[in-house]
Amino acid sequence: MFTEANMQELVVYQSEAPVLSVFLNTDPSQGNADVYKLHLRGMLKEVALSKDVAEVENYFNHQYDWSGRSVAIFSCANEGFFRAYSFAVPLRNRIRVSNQPHVKPLVDLLDHYGGYGVAIVDQQGARMFSIHLGEVREQEGVLGETVRHTKRGGASTVAGRRGGVAGRTNYMGELAERNMREAAEFATHFFVDNNVRRVLIGGTDDNVAQFRTLLPKSWQSLIVGTFPMSMSASKVEVLERTMQIGRQAEYNHEEQLVKKVVTSSAKGRGGVVGLEDTLSAVHEGRMQTLVLRDGYRAPGFRCLGCGYVTTQMLSDCPFCGGGFENIPDAVESALHKFMQTGDDINVLFQDHVIPGFENIGGLLRY
Repeated sequence: MFTEANMQELVVYQSEAPVLSVFLNTDPSQGNADVYKLHLRGMLKEVALSKDVAEVENYFNHQYDWSGRSVAIFSCANEGFFRAYSFAVPLRNRIRVSNQPHVKPLVDLLDHYGGYGVAIVDQQGARMFSIHLGEVREQEGVLGETVRHTKRGGASTVAGRRGGVAGRTNYMGELAERNMREAAEFATHFFVDNNVRRVLIGGTDDNVAQFRTLLPKSWQSLIVGTFPMSMSASKVEVLERTMQIGRQAEYNHEEQLVKKVVTSSAKGRGGVVGLEDTLSAVHEGRMQTLVLRDGYRAPGFRCLGCGYVTTQMLSDCPFCGGGFENIPDAVESALHKFMQTGDDINVLFQDHVIPGFENIGGLLRY
């Protein structure tokens, strides 16, 4: 299971020797192992790193079980560095050679498929799911005291009453509320333990509404959707519904975020658009939320002294006076630097058409 710790290891890793990054789609519904090995050979044909190519081919020939939908591999044979990660969600085929791992596709995955917490609730308890990168990573439950409802219009042991024993209705309501409070408290701890950053709630409308109000406001703000779901639903049903709602919620979030970036930039405060202004903001540490389109690349120059990245051909670095080297992807270089600050990255998978925004921009901290 690919984690934030794995990502951080890749982000900080740099080498004097070339690092080969390979991303291969292996979706079993679209082909078999022989088909994907053929794709891989075609991708590796132009790579002049014989030891790394051998390591990659060995992994697919002897170690990969072909059950996932995609694979990411990072190899630097000269330093004995090799990492392979299988995913339950798709990745586009691509190869990169650089002095550091090409992490942008994995940023995309974490941004869109990472950190879902799902609560299926009723008046007796809750089932909790942690869903990360298309897989159910953790499943737990909490069960309170059984709530037994008396049938409407039934006989009463107290003269003049219909529908049940005196005081029983209030007791059952209090019991249901206590169960729901315990479930909300349990959910809060579960979300924290599993690094959840998006919350979904399933159940009847009444149960979902009540459970929602019992969560702390900090978690209420992370709710991205609710849906009808039985407590007896299968793990597969929960996963499919989560991914469906998550994609729509992510689209809406992207739309609003890009509009905010464009508006803030137009007002001259709080936002920037365009690659050059974004690169400057990242280098100066002013960027708080980075927004970029999936697959966006652009060549550039990196200062050999302080690491400043620009698209302009400058003789001297404006920050330290150092010289520059050509780099194939200024976006990837800036992304590495930005990720080391631990701030927010949003990758746009959807084709949002918003005037004033092309490929990259962000919100500033100052």
